[in-house]
Parts: sequence; structure tokens; C-alpha cells
Amino acid sequence: MSAEATTAASAHPAPAAAHYVPENLPTHLQHFIGGRFVDSVGGETFDVLDPVSNQTYATAAAGQQADIDLAVAAATDAFLTGPWPRLKPRERSRILNRIADAVEAQDARLAELETFDTGLPITQALGQAQRAAENFRFFADLIVAQADDTYKVPGSQINYVNRKPVGVAGLITPWNTPFMLESWKLAPALASGCTVVLKPAEFTPLSASLWAEIFRTAGVPDGVFNLVNGIGEEAGDALVKHPEVPLISFTGETTTGQTIYRNCAANLKGMSMELGGKSPAVVFADADLEGAIDSTLFGVFSLNGERCTAGSRILVERSVYDVFCERYAARAASIVVGDPHDPATEVGALVHPEHYAKVMSYVEIGKSEGRLLAGGGRPAGLPEGNYVSPTVFADVPPTARVFQEEIFGPVVTITPFDTDAEALELANGVKYGLAAYIWTTNLVRAHTFAQSIEAGMVWLNSHNVRDLRTPFGGVKASGLGHEGGYRSIDFYTDQQAVHITLGPVHTPRFGAP
Repeated sequence: MSAEATTAASAHPAPAAAHYVPENLPTHLQHFIGGRFVDSVGGETFDVLDPVSNQTYATAAAGQQADIDLAVAAATDAFLTGPWPRLKPRERSRILNRIADAVEAQDARLAELETFDTGLPITQALGQAQRAAENFRFFADLIVAQADDTYKVPGSQINYVNRKPVGVAGLITPWNTPFMLESWKLAPALASGCTVVLKPAEFTPLSASLWAEIFRTAGVPDGVFNLVNGIGEEAGDALVKHPEVPLISFTGETTTGQTIYRNCAANLKGMSMELGGKSPAVVFADADLEGAIDSTLFGVFSLNGERCTAGSRILVERSVYDVFCERYAARAASIVVGDPHDPATEVGALVHPEHYAKVMSYVEIGKSEGRLLAGGGRPAGLPEGNYVSPTVFADVPPTARVFQEEIFGPVVTITPFDTDAEALELANGVKYGLAAYIWTTNLVRAHTFAQSIEAGMVWLNSHNVRDLRTPFGGVKASGLGHEGGYRSIDFYTDQQAVHITLGPVHTPRFGAP
């Protein structure tokens, strides 16, 4: 197949089917505060759409300052007077494992609801539900294995670290893979002994509503977990500014992160922020080309392209550039786009019409900045819903907006390079620095190049396959701080140094005769 533009009509939609609506779908979502489901104090609500029909399927309570105040008060009381921070690590670990059991037991239902709410393909949503369970198991193990430092000065002093949960953690989560990313914050916060107030993304509140019953059944005391739905500028802003919330963990886009950073400053809050990305995938001529194509396709088109670590800028050495582009475009044009509930679907519907409009605006921009190889519009046979054909632009210069700006959809750019130095300059030539992917069989080049890339995480000859013990986070505009493994425990705990004197201490006697 030639590398000339493939029209949107040649995309491969999944077989047409009636719009799938899960059984027993709630029509109204409430907050969960102090162990009770409640509406907003002022009765405010917002509409929740499904991304296939773009029709309202539910309303959700819209949290305001008063609702955040109640949630923080419940979490504070549970922290100061409740048993949770004072449980032994093994006791908290047992509860976390029961949470994981509950998630695994209903993973099909979780995936069904997540797919309906987000537009993610059902097979990928199932994987995210299972990963959420693994996050709880991981931190259940880690909190028991946690060891702190002790330093001895023989005959003089013992110094040790006393680790204590910080308090109420404010957790603000995004709309891409929401249930899994909520677990990524909830598990270490709860494992550390903190109490929490969760503010899920307003586009996708459905799966978050399931946590309350999961936690209650597992034995989490009332007030330890609190959930307030709402708009970021209202509920999220109130949570960030609340003086009784010492920690904010946020995942989302960079400009919102900058606002949160400013608003945390007044109270000197601890912050962990995983922000945007525009990650490079660098393919050298000596790479396993088939493996690189498989990986770079999956890396940008899985999860509908709505992933912060997507390798959305592919940089290819010129000697293999033409063949890479031709084969990549042919594969992209064959990706199955369709109903998210169909197991054959590889790319589903984008999360919301607002986001769909944003992605499509970048597709139009890209047509004037690069050579369209595949996609470029709505897939044939899918006239409704937030569907975008997997779109590939080649010959994209580093000055292009589609090269520089995060699109967060099924859109990728391909750019050639001639030398290692040029590849590094292209890779580092954006404001983001979250992830990077390198494809080469040259061991020296692989390590040298990886260590020179401005990215918090680098994968060699692989897509995003994470070990939960390693740090997760970015540099530059991609984030502040790291989570993952013990770094997450460090974030949710204070480390207090305790010094014990064992012998005489020489002290200068100020003021003595």
C-alpha cells in the first residue's frame, strides 16, 4: 500500500450494532461523605453524557464549597479520632487486599460501566479494572514490607525515622482510564494511613461511584473515604484551597496543574502532579522494525490515544523512513474503530463532544503542517458519536503545532532524522518531558540516548510496560514529583527524625560562670 493519504472512508469500523446500555445503570450520582450518599447542600447537579450517543444518561451532584467543607470535616474527624491511621500495617494490608478481591470479582461489570462512560474499548477497560486491583495488592504488600532507617553512633546516640500519615489527602483524577487512575492514588494514600477526599473528573463520574460500596464491604471505616463529584473550577478549586487538606495529588493537563500549583502556595501544601505529555518514540535504522511498528501503533492508538504517555511523536532515521511510513500508515488505516462494547473494537469513541471538537481541530491543523497518510476525519459508517479515524501525519517539522502540542487523541506525527544528535534535539524540543521510547539494537546508543533524553521515564525496545516499584512522573511541563513504589509512601507520610542520647552530651554552657 502506498504512503499516500488514506481517506477517512477507508477506515475499518466495527460491525454496526445497536447502542449498548448496561443494565441497572444509575440515573443520578451522589457524593459519598462520612459514610453516607448525599446530594449537594445547595442541590446543584450537572449532566453526564455517554460518548457514543452524546445523550445525557444521568445527573450527578455538583459539589460546591459547602460540600467540600463537609467532606474534609468527615475526613479530618476520621483521621484524628478514628482507627484508620492507628491500625497496624498488616491490618490495613488485609483491608486493601479485600478491596482488590472485590475489584477482581466485579471486573467485568467495572469494565462495562467504564466503557459506557468513557468510550474505551471493552477489552482495554477490562485490563484497566484488573490493573486497579493489582494497584491495591501492590501497596498492601508494600506497606507491610516498609522499613525505615535507623542510624547508630556507638555509645552515644541512636537516630531513627518515625513515619506518620500526613492527614487528609485531596485526590483529583482525570477522565482517561478513571477507575484505574483513582486506584493509583487511593491505594497508597489509604495504605499510608491517610484519609481522603476524591474529586473525580466531571466527564466520567460513573465508575468512581462504585468505590464507596467496595470500601464499605472491605471494612474501611466511615469518613476515611469521601467522594465529591463536581466541576474542576468549583469542587476541585475548593478542595485545592481548603486549609485542612495538606496534600494534593493531581493528574491532568498542564495548565490546570499550573493553576493548582499557584493555589496550593498559600498553605504550602504538598503536591504531586502528573501532567501532560508529548512523548517521542525514536526509531533507529538498526531497530526491529516490525516490533517498533507494533509498539508505536499500540502506544498512541490504544486507550483511544487518550493517554499521557502516548508516543505521539515518532522520529525515524531517514534510511528506513519511507518503508516505516508506508507500513505504519497501512496498519493505522486497518485499525478497527467502532462501538466500545464490541470486543473487536480497537479504537472507540472519544470521551466527550468537547474533547472530540478539540482533537478534530488539531486534525485540521495537521493537514496544513504535514502529509496526511491515514485517517483525517470521521470513520465511515459511524455518523454519530465522538469517533475519530486513527490519523497519521508524516514529514511534520518540529515547529508544527501538531508536533509541539498535546492532542490527547488518536493522532500521531512522523518526522525523519539523519543523526543521533538531530534525533536527540527533536526528542527534547518540546516543553513536555513525561515518557520516551527508543528502538535500537545498539546497546551503547540505547543507554547513552536514554540518559540524554529529557523525560521522567524511558522505555527501550518496548511500549509502556510498567513495574509498579519504579518512579512514575515527568520533568519540565509534565509534572512535579514522583509516585510509584516507596515514593508514593513518602508522599503520603511525614518522616520524623527521632534522636535518642545514650551517653553524656557535650553542650557549651552559655552564660555559666
